Amino acid sequence: MPEVIINGPEGRIEGRYHHCKQPNAPIALLLHPHPQHGGTMNNKVVYSLYHAFVRRGFSALRFNFRGVGRSQGSFDRGEGELSDAAAALDWLQGYNPNASSCWIGGFSFGAWIGMQLLMRRPEIDGFIAIAPPANLYDFSFLAPCPSSGLILQGDHDTIVSLDAAQKLVNKLSHQRDIKIDYRIVKGADHFFQSHMDELTAHVDSYIAAHPDRRASGQR
Repeated sequence: MPEVIINGPEGRIEGRYHHCKQPNAPIALLLHPHPQHGGTMNNKVVYSLYHAFVRRGFSALRFNFRGVGRSQGSFDRGEGELSDAAAALDWLQGYNPNASSCWIGGFSFGAWIGMQLLMRRPEIDGFIAIAPPANLYDFSFLAPCPSSGLILQGDHDTIVSLDAAQKLVNKLSHQRDIKIDYRIVKGADHFFQSHMDELTAHVDSYIAAHPDRRASGQR
């Protein structure tokens, strides 16, 4: 898990990167929750996402948004954080120019940023959104959503309502050729405390079922 430093729009971006030795390995970028509420790349959910992709043979990168850890800059209400994510993806692609596919994963605020990046970068083949804060942020930009993906939600989440998550899933599921795998983790709160094993199992099984979206034509 070597530390990497990426040149971002506001200066240094601190990250952790695992490089898969297999030729043309797929890549995954993982995004952490809200910087002003304790979110970092070492968040347990993000850490679990990262290692799930590593176990499945991905080259994976997680990083701190501006103003978090050793990343320079200050919180920018999502606009700057989206630029940070784009810079991180550029770096990841630069190291893996022949990657067989490209995925993005995010938790809470990170899921919101990840879905915005998904709209701007057509090379992203799949996504995993954990507790996307559909009752706190506007997701109307997903029109249409360009890729299929997994949405995970805890039914005891007091920050992101189950109703808001369901409405987002319904909206995306009605779009042509898009398949949203929506899984509810019973008893889980927003941070999936005491339910990390279940969350990891869902993520792992979903990645395993879609080993190479680009090659198979599944978007």
